[in-house]
Amino acid sequence: MNKYQYKVQGVDYDVEIVSVEGNVAQVNVNGISFEVELKQPINPASTLHKPVVAAPKPQTAAQTAPKTEAAPKPATDVPTGGTKVAAPLPGTITEVKVKVGDTVKDGDTVVVLEAMKMQNNIEAECNGTVTAVLVNKGDTVMEGDALITIG
Repeated sequence: MNKYQYKVQGVDYDVEIVSVEGNVAQVNVNGISFEVELKQPINPASTLHKPVVAAPKPQTAAQTAPKTEAAPKPATDVPTGGTKVAAPLPGTITEVKVKVGDTVKDGDTVVVLEAMKMQNNIEAECNGTVTAVLVNKGDTVMEGDALITIG
């Protein structure tokens, strides 16, 4: 329907409003689908000019994002049928060593995360094939955020 680009605290978000029915909008944020409840219904034709989208509610204190009109990064959403590799602590992604389709073994380094000025190798926790890469170099992540999935 409509595509927008937002920058929140230096992190880029690609937001696509797929549909709006009453006060429920179907949106994609960086390729991940969300169902967003609006404070009040809007006319879908009016979204061509200025959409009003409420941010999803954070699930834990560690995932709390600043209040903003743009949806927060949905890094905790994991595609069905995979094992998520999560960030063990907050930090910045400095390197993504795998891509979708790569085969990994338990213990392989898949992402490098900088936290407190130290490089941390994030390792695969099982054998399998990478089914999704949910972060990019330069992304800021919180503890528990999904980085990749292995199927």
